[in-house]
Amino acid sequence: MKKNKIYIFIVVLFAALFVSCSEDDLNSESVITEAQRVENDFDRWIVKHYVTPYNIDFKYRMEDIESDRDYNLIPADYTKSVQLAKLVEFLCLNVYDEVTGSKEFIRDYFPKMIHLVGSPAYKNNGDMILGTAEGGLKITLYNVNNINVLNVADLNYYYFKTIHHEFAHILHQTRPYPTAFKEISGSEYVKDSWSSAWGSGSAADAAALKAGFITPYASSAVDEDFVELIATYVTNTEATWAARLKTAGTTGAPIINSKFEIVYNYMLDTWNIDLDVLRDTVLDHQERIGELDLDEL
Repeated sequence: MKKNKIYIFIVVLFAALFVSCSEDDLNSESVITEAQRVENDFDRWIVKHYVTPYNIDFKYRMEDIESDRDYNLIPADYTKSVQLAKLVEFLCLNVYDEVTGSKEFIRDYFPKMIHLVGSPAYKNNGDMILGTAEGGLKITLYNVNNINVLNVADLNYYYFKTIHHEFAHILHQTRPYPTAFKEISGSEYVKDSWSSAWGSGSAADAAALKAGFITPYASSAVDEDFVELIATYVTNTEATWAARLKTAGTTGAPIINSKFEIVYNYMLDTWNIDLDVLRDTVLDHQERIGELDLDEL
């Protein structure tokens, strides 16, 4: 009789546990819900000016999945984001449209996402990161909250030289440049020590130029050298370029000219883009920034 009671107790306990487990089964609906985003005028403007014509997403809201958690970052200011979105369209996308004759070039090759971050990003050694690119699919621009729309030099330094630089990477990764370029500076590249190898400030610029590099960062690797020549050339006036070559002197200038000849011919022969025409168009748009209403959508 005692064994029967124990047996009955075990059966009842098992049934109770079964019912309890059944009640605890996960519901098919997640308890975690994403915050509902209310579409605003800027979102609709982005669809009209970026998504529809170019298939490019322009992200200005802070999203953890898109941000680098190695840095302490803050979101981009709404007003500053609107201004930069208009400037990127006018100073970059529209420029390539004019030079190539259609929107197809940007649609086919430009990164599919531009991501804005309000604050700068700094490495452990104090170097400020101006922008990053991921696999040719995304460009992140930092320091957006400090944008000065009236200062073309700052716009180029923080944003547009970076955009042209990263876009040029996509182009040469899609269709490689001649191997002869790699042989010009050969083993002279200094890798990660580029930020200290030439000194600091204007002295570093001069030292790098005399060694045959258009910027100190160009000395970090052969691919960086290639794209820095493009980005520096198209965002500066002919006089500024000539001044750099003068600083480079009889040692550095011939090296830079040899590299640039390959760069120029590559862009013309491979992509049908004349860098002189591209530069003139960039500079023309820079001079017309004052014609833009950067605040109203």
